[in-house]
Amino acid sequence: MKALKRLRDDYVIWHANHINIPDFDSSTLVRKKVIFSGRVQKVGFRLELFTIAQRLKLTGWVKNLEDGSVEAELQGEELKVDFLIKSMKSLKRASVKKWDAINIPISRNREDFTVVD
Repeated sequence: MKALKRLRDDYVIWHANHINIPDFDSSTLVRKKVIFSGRVQKVGFRLELFTIAQRLKLTGWVKNLEDGSVEAELQGEELKVDFLIKSMKSLKRASVKKWDAINIPISRNREDFTVVD
C-alpha cells in the first residue's frame, strides 16, 4: 500500500509542478479560509494544494477534517489565492462538490505553507 501511495504522491507533485501559472498583476494581500467538500481526501488533494501554494509563494496551511472535507487558510495576493482555489475546484482526481471561502484577518507572522496532519 505504501508503494501505491508513493506513486500517487509522485504523480500529484509532477502534476502540480506542470500547471501553467500565468503572470499575475499585483493585487491586494488577502487571507481566506476555504473549506472544500466532496471527494477531496485520499486523492492527493492536500499535497496538490500545498505544491501549488508553494509555487505561488502563498503562506498558510491545509488539513483534512473529520467530516471528509479539507480546510485551508491561504494568504497572499488575491489573484494568486483565487487562482489556487479555481485550480483545486477543477482538479480531475478529486470531485469538489462544494466550497466555501471567507476573508479572515491577515497574519503578520512570517510563515511558510504547511500541511497539517
